[in-house]
Amino acid sequence: MAITKVNVGPIHPSTHGVLRLVVHLDGDTIAKVEPHIGFLHRGVEKLVETRMYMQSHPYMEKIDYMAPMSVDDLYVSTVEKAMEIEVSERAQYVRVVLLELQRIASHLFWVGSICNDLGQLFTTFMWGFRDRDMALRLLETATGQRMFYVNMRLGGLARDIPEGFGDETLKFLDYLEKRLREYEKFIEKNPIFIQRMKDIGRISRSEALDLGVTGQVLRASGVSYDVRKNNPYYVYDKLDFNPVVLQQGDNLARYRARVLEIEESIRLIRKALGKMPEGNALGMPVKLVSPPVKNRIVSVSRENPRGEEMMYMVGDPQGPYRLSIRAPTFINLSALDYMARGNRFADLFAIMGTLDLVMADVDR
Repeated sequence: MAITKVNVGPIHPSTHGVLRLVVHLDGDTIAKVEPHIGFLHRGVEKLVETRMYMQSHPYMEKIDYMAPMSVDDLYVSTVEKAMEIEVSERAQYVRVVLLELQRIASHLFWVGSICNDLGQLFTTFMWGFRDRDMALRLLETATGQRMFYVNMRLGGLARDIPEGFGDETLKFLDYLEKRLREYEKFIEKNPIFIQRMKDIGRISRSEALDLGVTGQVLRASGVSYDVRKNNPYYVYDKLDFNPVVLQQGDNLARYRARVLEIEESIRLIRKALGKMPEGNALGMPVKLVSPPVKNRIVSVSRENPRGEEMMYMVGDPQGPYRLSIRAPTFINLSALDYMARGNRFADLFAIMGTLDLVMADVDR
């Protein structure tokens, strides 16, 4: 049968609105997928070269707009490493709590979105937004903002968590645990959802390693690698947790990896709040910060909600001389062609959905 090329997207203002796929079809079987990216490119890595260090971190939050704080944390941590700034113990615990709340908010949005991508279970989409909003309210209480927080500062934070924040967070976690049981019953008892996800887009452990995928895409294929565990930062080594690792490597495993990771984040937040020390979590005034040595090269990696994100920076007294980001969604998108081949055309959207793409993270 002759190969037919079908153009997919852009079709709406979100993910697919800035991603174009050229799909090669043999009948309705996918023979090849060519992603065309760059529609959202804003040149963040070049913009920071013309600015002082702490003028740039608001740009970072626009890279992954579903988990803005995580990329800002990566950038500030890179600058801290270049300037040899120590983060106070309390600030480390607070950062862990806020970052895990951000991870929960991101995953809740994804759980609702993947059901919407499959054209069913709109109820779950609304559930995800409702419960995510509760996490965002807690982040707003802590930072003053609902989305672009800009709360990280060198050595700490712009604002410490307020009195009563811990109690409100624990109430939310108790509520969310019960809600997750309802999510699982409602979604996983649906035979259509299982048919669209099970054994679709499968990649083995060795294939995942060869493709260089990261995050839940990697761990759902049996690879136990999580930066928080394998190369711990802040106080993760004091909180005793295990990364979520599954073996099937299909769409369903990638879905379950994220749901189970929400549960792991709940446990991490509880432990961090229970061990929260007294002290000062506020960052250093900029005028007290010593600039890094010229041409000092540093690299930092973080386990962000979409996978391992890495930042490479060449320091300079005035600001970053060079900055480069290894974005997890860019790497995972590069594996879409391999994951989709041999599947039906209708399965393409489910496979792409399980990559949890944020196109600003791909294009930067």
